[in-house]
Order: sequence, then structure tokens, then C-alpha cells
Amino acid sequence: MRIFLLIGVATAGVLAVAASFAPISASAPAQDTAGTAAQDPANPYHLPPTHFGSENPQAVHAFVDAPGFADAPLARNPQAPDAKPVGQQVCTACHSRESDTFAHTTHALGMQVAFTANPDTPTCEACHGPGSVHAQAPEQPGAIIAFTHDGGTPVETQAGACMGCHAGGPRDHWLGSIHQRNQLSCSDCHNPMAQFSAEGLQAQDSINQTCATCHKDIRQQFNRRSHMPLPEGQMACVDCHNPHGTINTALLKTDTVNETCYQCHAEKRGPFLFEHAPVRENCLNCHTPHGSNQHALLVAPVPMLCQQCHSHTRHPNDMFNEQMLANGMAPDERLMGRGCLTCHSQIHGSNNPAGPRFHK
Repeated sequence: MRIFLLIGVATAGVLAVAASFAPISASAPAQDTAGTAAQDPANPYHLPPTHFGSENPQAVHAFVDAPGFADAPLARNPQAPDAKPVGQQVCTACHSRESDTFAHTTHALGMQVAFTANPDTPTCEACHGPGSVHAQAPEQPGAIIAFTHDGGTPVETQAGACMGCHAGGPRDHWLGSIHQRNQLSCSDCHNPMAQFSAEGLQAQDSINQTCATCHKDIRQQFNRRSHMPLPEGQMACVDCHNPHGTINTALLKTDTVNETCYQCHAEKRGPFLFEHAPVRENCLNCHTPHGSNQHALLVAPVPMLCQQCHSHTRHPNDMFNEQMLANGMAPDERLMGRGCLTCHSQIHGSNNPAGPRFHK
């Protein structure tokens, strides 16, 4: 008897589950939450409305607070102090092509949401400044903030328009940085009017390609035998540098070269019982950061590199040269293989009590 009861309960459960997943036919209207049948034949499943394409999206979506882009200030153009805002429609009437490419960018998406919430929100004029003077005299240089070097707008005004929203953070040291002193404009590296890159609205496909437009000599160093994994896509220039300015001339993200290197090479930080003075002073005493034809990004082959400091003291007491290589006139085993590093393997520092010579 118990077995028949269990089978009956299981059968009833299966039927209940099957009934819950049964499709609703158009001839049997769905019931709404109040228990009454839905009357719309075009919506037999009584799905909630989406209001896509509504003529009044502001009323439909009922924004309580305006999105962040609604707080974007109107850019100030010192060359047209009497200009008045004209609105987005006036701009797109002439600049339809620019509007089409801009529509897919990060700025456009945020501005459109803000404009939907508040039609008085500046969009085009948030970056380009009030457009009344430009609309009356389109050929007048400086009537609108142009983000080009030949558009008649000073670089300081261009940067000021961007800094109206992007001030602070990584851009704290923009004023006085080497890029700012060389009259570099934001639009030299960024293109907010088109989506060329996956992030950052870069002017090129990637951060590295954007930097390489000016720093071709540095980019070439990454083609050497030993190099940082930048060509392989494992790192970018901004992993070590802040192009918007820092407190040092090389635009390093940290205060010193060593602190920058320690971000990845933490095992070289120490502290060590026995420290190697040139290592603690600056990693660049022995290494070049971008690329080298020597082992491990060294600035010179070992032991020539070591003998730049350790010459005619203890051992060796003679200077090595190419004649001491394996195919030279006087081959010397101390010059072959890893050279000094064969014995002094812990060259960055040692914690072994028997390692003052960095043997262990």
C-alpha cells in the first residue's frame, strides 16, 4: 500500500510541474495579477510594456535624479565670450556626419541619457562651448572650441574644456608636465568623436600605438632580442608611465625608477642582509627598461658590465675584451657563459650569512 501511495504522489507532482510549463494558447488569454483576462490580442502573454521609441522618454522612464553627464558644465571659450548656447539640434543640422560617428562613443551614450532626463543639458556645447557665434560665422577661427592645432583654438583652451570634467586623479600633475610644456593637446592622443580603441577613446587602436606616434625610438627598442612583453600585448606603456603628468621627468607612475620596477619584480625589493649598492640606487645602472640585445635587458654584456665598476680590484685584475672570447686570441673561461654571475648568482642582494660576495 505504501508503494502505491508514493507512486501516486510522484505522478501528481510530475503532472503539476508539466502543467506549469505548458504553453499558453492565444485562444486562452492569460490572467493578470487581479485575476481578470488580458484584453490585448496583440499581447496574449500580458508582458510588461518596454516603451521603446516613446515620444516622451523622460515621462516614461521617470528619472528621479539626472545622470552624471547632466552635471557637465558648459565649456568656456575666451575667444567668443558673448556666445550663447544654441542646443544639440542646431549642431547636428550641419554636422550630421560627425554626429553619426559620435553616436557610438562613451561620451555620446552618457550625454544622451542626460539629455533624455533634462533637455536643457549641454551635449555638443559641453566640449565645444556656446555655438551662437559659430552658427552665424562658421568660418571664423576660434568662434567654437576646435580640438585641432590649426583650428584657431589655443591648446590651453582645448585642455581646459576637457579638464572641466576630467580634472583630478591621474591628471593632477598635467600642468607643468613634459607633455603640457610641449603644447600637447588632449586630442593628440584621444579622439572622443569616434570609437577607434577598446578603451580610453584613443586616437589609435591601442595605448601603445598612440604613444608610438611620437615615441618611435622607444617603440623600436621593444623589437630587440630581450624586451618587455609589450609587443606581445602583456603590458602597456601606462603600466609604468602616466602620460598625463607626474612629479618626475620620465612620467613614471611612482616616485622612483626602482619603485616602478618593484611593482612587478617584488622579489628584487628586499630587504637584503647584503645589498648591492648599484642595484639599490637605480635599476637602470644595469638594465635598460624597454629592450636590449643583451641578456635580461642588460645595458652591456657580462662581465663587461661588471667591470664598469669592478676593475683592477681583487679578481679579476685584467680587463676583458673580445679577444678573450671562445674564438679569440686568448680565450678566458671567465668571459664565457654567465661570466661573473656564474659565481655571484645573487647579484641583486643576499640574505645568506655567507653571502657578502652575493654567492648565495
